Amino acid sequence: MRTPTNERVSSDITDKARHPKSVSGEACANKAQPERKCILTGAHASRDSLLRLAISPDGLVLPDPHAKAPGRGAWIGVSRGELETALAKGQLKGALARAFKGATLEIPADLPELAQRALTKALLDRLGLELRAGHVVLGTSRIDEQARSGRAELLLHALDASEDGRKKLDQAWRVGRDAEGSGERGIVLPLDRAALSVALGRDNVVHLALNNSAAAGRVEGALARLLNFVGGNPPSGTDGDQASPGRQDEQLNV
Repeated sequence: MRTPTNERVSSDITDKARHPKSVSGEACANKAQPERKCILTGAHASRDSLLRLAISPDGLVLPDPHAKAPGRGAWIGVSRGELETALAKGQLKGALARAFKGATLEIPADLPELAQRALTKALLDRLGLELRAGHVVLGTSRIDEQARSGRAELLLHALDASEDGRKKLDQAWRVGRDAEGSGERGIVLPLDRAALSVALGRDNVVHLALNNSAAAGRVEGALARLLNFVGGNPPSGTDGDQASPGRQDEQLNV
């Protein structure tokens, strides 16, 4: 049975950050997502929300954000702080030993940093791919026009974007979504304008929008995993205090 296009079918980041007309197609795909078990907490979750750790031929444990490295892997769904604690207490070593069945392993002391860098790069790479595919809208005027006309599926702001600039585009986005008075907002990224500008090869990228629903879903997936890891909750998409995207002194200008 087909879900009506104006009916919301999910309460996660995808449902809250995108236009209702684009959600129903994603819901069917989400139902088929395979689950994996976090080796540290034992909790099960979609593999797209977890980070895979892979083992190199010489036993080095490294993050595999795209889950494409050959061989066996282990999955984690914890924050950076939790991973640092598990590493310091030896819990990660024990969990990996069980996951890799006694194989000789070398766990880098800076694995949490490597993981954050890998997740950040995965998000920036995804934004770059969507830009080249023509799915990313840049420039305040262009974003405002597409947002007001209902063509913006996802609205994103740099961490250091001004509050005034965010509010103006948020309002335009609500108008295009027929959501005036709802308090819905775009998402503040855990990345500053320098990181976005370098990744997208453009000057002073402060705001951006996605004009394609499938592209918006791909970006949201990469963003949700990064936010989960740096300790920020998935953004609510409404007015009021947004979840902290992590310690600002650890943001990566890559």
